[in-house]
Amino acid sequence: MRLKIAIQKSGRLSDKSLDLLNKCGLEYTRSKNSLFCYGRNLPIDLLLMRNDDIPKLLLGGVCDLGIVGENIETEYSLEPVYNGEEAERHSLSKLRSLGFGQCRLSLAGPKETEFRNVEQLEGSRIATSYPNTTREFFKRQGVGVKVTELAGSVEIAPGLGIADYIVDLVSTGSTLEANKLDEWAVILESRAALYQPNSPLNSEKQALLDRLLQRLDGVLQARESKYVMLHAPKDHIQAITDLLPGVDTPTVLPLQGSDDRVAVHAVCTESVFWEHLESLKEAGASSILVLPVEKMLA
Repeated sequence: MRLKIAIQKSGRLSDKSLDLLNKCGLEYTRSKNSLFCYGRNLPIDLLLMRNDDIPKLLLGGVCDLGIVGENIETEYSLEPVYNGEEAERHSLSKLRSLGFGQCRLSLAGPKETEFRNVEQLEGSRIATSYPNTTREFFKRQGVGVKVTELAGSVEIAPGLGIADYIVDLVSTGSTLEANKLDEWAVILESRAALYQPNSPLNSEKQALLDRLLQRLDGVLQARESKYVMLHAPKDHIQAITDLLPGVDTPTVLPLQGSDDRVAVHAVCTESVFWEHLESLKEAGASSILVLPVEKMLA
C-alpha cells in the first residue's frame, strides 16, 4: 500500500514542494516522463501535475494528498456554486499550511482611476483567472459585475479594452506596476498548503500520513527556529531567558574554571533579530552564537 502525493509539475510551488519533502527524508526515483516519482525509502510516491488539476485528483481518489495554493483550493471549492449544478461545494481538509508560495488575489485597476470603494464598480467588466472567487467576492459586497475568464496575461486586459478592471494574483506588485495598474483591494491571502479529501484513509496509509506529518512539523518548526548559545552570570539567567524569543526553559551548563558564570543553550522558536542580541549583551550575556536548526522532533 503506497501513499500518493500530488504536487505542482512546474511553477512557483514545484521546487519548494520537492525541497520540503526531501527535508522530511523522502528519497525518489523520477520516471522518464518526469511526471511520477517513486519513493525509494518509504512507500510514498509523487505525482507531478498541473496546479489546478490537483484538487480534482484528490476528490477523484487518484491521490491521497496534495500540495497546492490556497487560492486554487478556494476557486475549486466554489465551482459547483457557479457552474449551474445543484451540488454541494467540493470539500478538502487542510492538514498544514506550509509557509511558502505567499501571494494574494487582488482587485486592481488603471492608475488614472480613483478608487474609493467597491460599490463604484457596479456594472463594470472584471477580467480574471479566478472567476468563482471573484464572483463570490462581489456577491458578498452586493455589487453586480460582469466577470470575464482569462487563462493568462490578465493584467493586459484593461489596456486592450477587454475589461475595465482585473482580479489577479499579486506577489511583488511589479507586474501591476509595469502595466500601469494599482492594487486596490485584497480578496484572498494565499500560500501553499497540504490537503487531503475528507474521506478517511485505511489504517496503513494513515500510519504513513501520521509519520509524514510528524516529520513535516519538525521541518516547519526548524525553519523558524534558531539554536542560541551564550555565556551569562548565574544571577542573570532569568532575565536573559526572558529576552530569548520563544523559549520556555533553556539548558544551563557550568563553565569550567568559573563559579559565577554559566553556559546557556536554548532553541528559539521565533525569529532572532540583532535587537535581541543587543538586549542580551546589555543583560550581561557574552560569546553569543546563533545557529540554524536543521531538524526537530518534538
